[in-house]
Amino acid sequence: MSLIVVGTMAFDAIETPFGKSGQIVGGSATYVAWSASNFVRPVNQISVIGYDFPQEELNALAARGVQLEGVQIKQDEKSFFWAGKYHMDMNTRDTLDTQLNVLANFNPVVPDSYQGSEFLMLGNLMPSLQLSVIKQLKQRPKLIVMDTMNFWMDIAMPDLEEVLKEVDVLMLNDSEARQLSGQFSLVRAAKEIRKMGPKYVVIKKGEHGALLFHEENVFFAPALPLEDVFDPTGAGDTFAGGFIGHLAATKDISFENMKTAIIKGSALASFCVEKFGTTRMKEITISDIDQRVQQFVDLVNFDITLTNNI
Repeated sequence: MSLIVVGTMAFDAIETPFGKSGQIVGGSATYVAWSASNFVRPVNQISVIGYDFPQEELNALAARGVQLEGVQIKQDEKSFFWAGKYHMDMNTRDTLDTQLNVLANFNPVVPDSYQGSEFLMLGNLMPSLQLSVIKQLKQRPKLIVMDTMNFWMDIAMPDLEEVLKEVDVLMLNDSEARQLSGQFSLVRAAKEIRKMGPKYVVIKKGEHGALLFHEENVFFAPALPLEDVFDPTGAGDTFAGGFIGHLAATKDISFENMKTAIIKGSALASFCVEKFGTTRMKEITISDIDQRVQQFVDLVNFDITLTNNI
């Protein structure tokens, strides 16, 4: 039940209506690894960092069963950095600064020890790099899940189209689904996107939940109503980690089990937003996750008697 995770390990500086984080550890692969390692180990990490990435963070990940052989360390360069400011609705944000640093010339390499992994999570990254990892695998994984964003649709659409042909599940948010498909209806958007290659499409809607599409089947998972949303930066990656982590742990890639994976991912994302960065992910236990999943079940569970009205 081995899992490869590809993405960024980076620094963020977040500003929300509730405070400022200063420089903290972030990155798509970081969040995915913290989330997925609740369910499956090892997590075989592929990323790149600079000399400035904290050793204690690497030690903490290693203690969670995250294998770091595929993490390149550029001793003469700085780690990737992103700064952003969220608006009051916490769904829109402005990018204040982006410094590619080590990411500018990153060429991911799949170590021999990672070969044969059954699951692959392609975190948000340049599509050409995502495709590069797939091409390096000697044996196709049981399931390939990919996350992407509108930025790549704007500047690297041909590369994105190529990698979409190779993946099983595509994750993206509602505005990105509309941009990629050219359709306003998310049902039609998912149908158009599936024509591009992915058999399954997961459309994230932030505080409004997530949708899973496969053939004629649709599943909707609500988001848990939270009193405080402190920092949504890593929520999507944490969701992805919970999703792929559950599937890798159960080795069941049926539509029915993906429903459970969506709920597990949503539960973990609901923890992530409660504090800046990965802070909350380092605090929670399996018991906490189980209780949060039960809250999701209670949220949508009801009994109803259907009557024939004449």
